[in-house]
Amino acid sequence: MSASILVVDDDPDLRRLIGDFLGEHGYHVRTADNVNGMRQAMNERRADLVVLDVMMPGEDGLSAARQLANERNAPAVIMLSALGDDTDRIIGLEVGADDYLAKPCNPRELLARVRALLRRSQLQAELSDHRGNVYEFAGWRLDVMRRDLRDPTGVFIHLSDGEFGLLRTFVEHPQRVLSRDQLLDLARGRETDVYDRAIDSQISRLRRKINERVHTEMIRTVRNEGYMLLPNVARL
Repeated sequence: MSASILVVDDDPDLRRLIGDFLGEHGYHVRTADNVNGMRQAMNERRADLVVLDVMMPGEDGLSAARQLANERNAPAVIMLSALGDDTDRIIGLEVGADDYLAKPCNPRELLARVRALLRRSQLQAELSDHRGNVYEFAGWRLDVMRRDLRDPTGVFIHLSDGEFGLLRTFVEHPQRVLSRDQLLDLARGRETDVYDRAIDSQISRLRRKINERVHTEMIRTVRNEGYMLLPNVARL
């Protein structure tokens, strides 16, 4: 079955262009012209990936990306925006997007990024199926097969694909400094076009979710070297 993609943009010509182009390459594509339409479409059928415009009338794409990132089994999100400088990209990644493209974008570049994100999601699902591992650290429990993170009180914590990949990498390499390059290789794969600041943003979001539950340092920044998961990890 082909992957399902939802294109959300208030520009009808751009929606048609992107929808037709992705459809020609084998994807099942639906479109919506605003965030309310996105929610209705997602209620009717979940999408594997959402191409989401930032600036739309009514609720904007940043708010929608933040909501999607907090949902269980969240789709991958690529944000499109006329605001293309580094600050805007970082904001988009910090609210939960997996990738960010400035408008106007080359449809072939968008297709390449769609393929990379969907491959990554599929690879993570396959790794989870094969490993079936449960890790415990500082009272937290990560079930890799179920993609289920529980805090020490048993509360489920939603993770985006990028956050899940990073945390899985940390628990598989605990108490070891991992450089940004190593995290890119281990968590995302070098076929993805991701830069160092994206890793920093996703680690910041992961820390924030953990620190909302406990106030003990879990992921340490090692200056000029990378990041390290501090607690001991047990595989159950």
